[in-house]
Amino acid sequence: MWSLWPSVGALAVAVVVLGFGGTRLAYVADEIAERTRMGKATAGALLLGAVTSLTGIVTTATGALSGDADFAIANPIGGVAIQTVWIAIADLLYRRTNLEHAAASLPNLLQSLILLALLALPVAAYATPDLTWGWFHPLTLAIPALYLYGLRLVKSVEDHPQWTAKETADTGDEESPEQSNKTMRALWGWFALLGAVVAGFGWVVAKAGLGVVAATGIPSSIAGFTITTAISSLPELITLLAAVRIGSIELGIGNIVGGNVFDTLMIAVADLFFVGGSIYASVGPRSLVLLAGTALICAVLAAGLVVRDRRGIGFEGVAIPGIYLATIGFAIMAA
Repeated sequence: MWSLWPSVGALAVAVVVLGFGGTRLAYVADEIAERTRMGKATAGALLLGAVTSLTGIVTTATGALSGDADFAIANPIGGVAIQTVWIAIADLLYRRTNLEHAAASLPNLLQSLILLALLALPVAAYATPDLTWGWFHPLTLAIPALYLYGLRLVKSVEDHPQWTAKETADTGDEESPEQSNKTMRALWGWFALLGAVVAGFGWVVAKAGLGVVAATGIPSSIAGFTITTAISSLPELITLLAAVRIGSIELGIGNIVGGNVFDTLMIAVADLFFVGGSIYASVGPRSLVLLAGTALICAVLAAGLVVRDRRGIGFEGVAIPGIYLATIGFAIMAA
């Protein structure tokens, strides 16, 4: 485990590198989405969401292998929560209109609902901790199955939507930047390289974050929900801000919502890497409080995509950070 000051220094270097790599990653992903007609929401979920979530996978697996169940569960749940808070922060920087209004689309809304469904599975597992297959809970296998089916549904509604959000002057993306003269092979090469940079320095962030946590001595569930997730989700924040900066709003929101859906896979990772039995039998009530608060945050985001408040900061921009802070407070009070 790294000590405090080397961890702080590593974080400073990682933020600079991730700032460059995350920005370029958003540009490349935006051009790939345009050329392949993949769809901005799908590209945000598959290209940006998955790559920027690699950091959290490392952190979660490390916590589970070390036998810290509360930390391993809190890390992916906290990742979903803090990354949704990033949208409220990005709202402050996007002057045109409310981000949820501009990015309202059936794929983004559907992914928010899929996310709520995925968060419901650990609740059922928590209530049946003694139900195991070998060392893990059978519902752990349902998480990736539901995730893959959800991706299929998102692609289906993107290709053949049964309804669409009403277009307004503030709907959708701004004019995309002029495309480069790079071949598709070169674009995919750049994406792989930048993804490796983000993932590699994401590992640095995870190790440094765990060093900071070890030096502070705060409860592991609270640390996993706040400190390490805030640090390890920096790539998501940076790519979101970069996408907003270039006017690719649906890509940016798809990155967060799709990344959140991907992050629920880490709950399955936590259970599979926790070899002392089902991880749900080892976590305390704090983890359930954190899960409930995160589900409420996701529900508010889905409501924001439906209501589509046109003000710069809508009700969800105030409610999401408020619920996040209240969740931390209730978790601290939980026995």
